[in-house]
Amino acid sequence: MNKDVNNVDILLVEDNPDDAGLVIRALKKSNLTNKLLHVHDGEQALDFIFCKGNYASRNIEDKPKLILLDLKMPKVGGIEVLRAIKEDKRTVAIPVVIMTSSSEERDIVESYEYGTNSYIVKPVDFENFSKAVVELGFYWLLLNQAP
Repeated sequence: MNKDVNNVDILLVEDNPDDAGLVIRALKKSNLTNKLLHVHDGEQALDFIFCKGNYASRNIEDKPKLILLDLKMPKVGGIEVLRAIKEDKRTVAIPVVIMTSSSEERDIVESYEYGTNSYIVKPVDFENFSKAVVELGFYWLLLNQAP
């Protein structure tokens, strides 16, 4: 995984170590983890994105190409992180994909109201989960044209 915080393609925001491990393993199998940074809660995500705390020396212009964001996290929840990203003109264009176990209509609607690019309910079985993660990585990193 990437240790250069000014050169991150994928920011994975996931508090569950098992889910994070599955995402990282799936991306690694497809050689998409060289520039991945995993943070464990919404507070760390906001610090990274807005260059605060441990990431104060990072340049905000060095944006990730994709943020994979869980909703239900300690300290700061995913909706608050999404809202902060999409309300700031410096970060609004960063693609954010919600990856969560919540299929609650309220969470889905709220995520889209705040500007998520996609909402994915985590598949329970490893094969489907791995396939979904790899397809996300390929699309957002290789096919999508960012501004």
